[in-house]
Amino acid sequence: MRISFLLHNAYAVGGTVRSTLNLAGALASRHEVEVVSVFRTANKPLLEVSGKVRLRPLVDERPDAASYEGTHELMAQPSDIVPPSEVLAHRYTALTDHRLCTFLDATDADVVVATRPALVVLLAEHGSRRYLRIGQEHLSYGHHVPGVRAAQNQAIRHLDAFVTVSARDAADHQRHLPTARARITGIGNTAPRPKAEPSDLSVPLVVAAGRLVRVKRYDLLIEAFAKVAAVHPEWRLRIYGQGPERARLRAVVDALGLNDHVFLMGSHAAIETEWAKASVAAVSSEWESFGMTILEAMHAGVPVVAADCPHGPGEIVTAGRDGLLVPPGNADALAGGLLTLIEDRDLRIRLGTAGRAAVQRYAPRVIAGEYEQLFAELRRARTSVAVKAARRVRRAVRGAVGETVRGAVRDVVRDLLPRAPVASAAPNAPNAPVAHQSAPPPLPAPPEAGPRPLRPKGGCRVDAEGDVRVSVRASGLPDLTGPGERFVLVLRHRRGGAGAPEARVPLEPPTGAKGAWSATLAHGRLDLAEGRWDVYVERLPDGARRRLAALLVEQRGLLRTAPALAPEESVAWWIPYRTKGGHLALRTFRRTAHGEVTALSAVDGSPAVEGVLHGPAPLGGGAALVGVGRGQDTEGFEAPVTTAEGRCFRVRLTALPGPAGSAEETVWDLYLRPAEGAAPVRLGRLLDDVVDRRKTAKYPAVVLPGTDGATVRARFLFTVTNDLGVSVRRDGVT
Repeated sequence: MRISFLLHNAYAVGGTVRSTLNLAGALASRHEVEVVSVFRTANKPLLEVSGKVRLRPLVDERPDAASYEGTHELMAQPSDIVPPSEVLAHRYTALTDHRLCTFLDATDADVVVATRPALVVLLAEHGSRRYLRIGQEHLSYGHHVPGVRAAQNQAIRHLDAFVTVSARDAADHQRHLPTARARITGIGNTAPRPKAEPSDLSVPLVVAAGRLVRVKRYDLLIEAFAKVAAVHPEWRLRIYGQGPERARLRAVVDALGLNDHVFLMGSHAAIETEWAKASVAAVSSEWESFGMTILEAMHAGVPVVAADCPHGPGEIVTAGRDGLLVPPGNADALAGGLLTLIEDRDLRIRLGTAGRAAVQRYAPRVIAGEYEQLFAELRRARTSVAVKAARRVRRAVRGAVGETVRGAVRDVVRDLLPRAPVASAAPNAPNAPVAHQSAPPPLPAPPEAGPRPLRPKGGCRVDAEGDVRVSVRASGLPDLTGPGERFVLVLRHRRGGAGAPEARVPLEPPTGAKGAWSATLAHGRLDLAEGRWDVYVERLPDGARRRLAALLVEQRGLLRTAPALAPEESVAWWIPYRTKGGHLALRTFRRTAHGEVTALSAVDGSPAVEGVLHGPAPLGGGAALVGVGRGQDTEGFEAPVTTAEGRCFRVRLTALPGPAGSAEETVWDLYLRPAEGAAPVRLGRLLDDVVDRRKTAKYPAVVLPGTDGATVRARFLFTVTNDLGVSVRRDGVT
């Protein structure tokens, strides 16, 4: 079959995008599948698209692209089809109407699937009876605004089928639309087996993921986690996703003083690597249409604590067997579920193991099979008995006529072809050989082609020692020679231009037919300067070189390695990451002495810094925190270390100098002077998996006395190098 999916924007990150691409990839193993994206907003999709799936954008919104259509005259005219109350109605225009209607008129698909209300309405009104018209519901019946609800209800009546992602929601639709011609059924989303290693449930980390919208109740989760942090301060909560609630959630974190415990991480395309870091997954929604994050967490072996809201979680999780369900809207119950798993590692392991087995019922082949069965049943139901009989007659006639024609053609061809000469033979030689025609002359050899270009793709994994194990797909490394040293991994420092430092590590050949080239970046063998290093693959025979496109970047080992780093050692820390352009890079830190910040808090209205000193010099008398003005070389203030235990220190800032002159703000870079007369050591937070924590680590302002008598507002911040600073503004200046 030819199957087409209509998707709002295949180049974005979201639950509908992820589930549609997963399903398309699963069906593409046996069918011709395309994803028609109304909009194109990036050069490449942020989520992985199967190589068997054709991706076709209709309107290009990339400002830098030659095919940019943002200024097309029809883009200024609103859509005549999309319900005005649709949440993304402002994105649809007369141009999208035209492109979509043109596609629906011309497509040779057997099945067209629309994935959001705007597209369901359009498919119902402008689709054709030539193909099956299928609508999908990725929310639920009761969670559309009235205008959208009414428009989609009307559209459903004209479709062949309408698929919800839960059986309960299918029942809701059937109850509200008892006379609808369309077949209404529930089929869950598919969750492919992740390529990342599963979690070992050893990191004190709770993870939640999803769009930052009010219905997800992340405010409730943060409130619940405050109860967790009070009992287990070593545990952290990471929330992955973007959305309009980000500022409000940040305010909740600030109000509860959880800035060192709760982190808003933003979106993450390869979320499977983040589940692998977690020991507990949390779902706090007041409603869910399904629960893709539950499936993703279960695949990683991470036990889930989910609010038992309508539809999704209760259909996926069997309470007490492969996860925990708690009453929705109850922070105490959610905190209790989290604490149950945090305090019982054996229970985490048991539920996580059961979850990995249970999630197989949502395997791609299973869900794709349910869709195939639906399509087949709809096609059979649509075809009348008379039509079936007529088709059988036509096939029979075509078969008889075809055989007659094929026979006539064979006779003509046999008469036209030259007869092979017969070799002379002795009389009465019944088995005299027949001379065969001489073989045609060999074709001229094609011109010698140049070497195929490199197209390296690969991933990496950080091991327990902090070394980075890189693997590169053999398919992207066309060879020029026989066995031997043929490819090398090149690390090139981003600064320094043509003379930038480089490090070279040989790539070892695959050990099997489907293996990958591999290299280990080991701390014991490489001495990398601090900074950012881009990763290339170079082919030795001809010197061809190309940047390594990043697949999975698995950093979990960094979260297990950090506590083992001996404080008396100098710091050499590497964080592999995927750049915005999709390439593998390495963020390196290399310091003979470093002050690792472990906590930033406000006690009795005074901000405090806690940390551990790394390096050869221990803490001694006269140890103090020192502030150096941004862009200056001289110390501006100092505050004595109030608590020192071994290499651990704590400093309270009771007063700070205000901005000088007419300046509204001063930023002080913070150092630790280990002892009287010792060289200051930079303070920062380096020893985990965060490449740039400026957006994830935020701290509220605290009002302090200024050294000149006026009050100031002080706020901790991190720099682009993950070093610590403090911003000071005059009180009253926002």
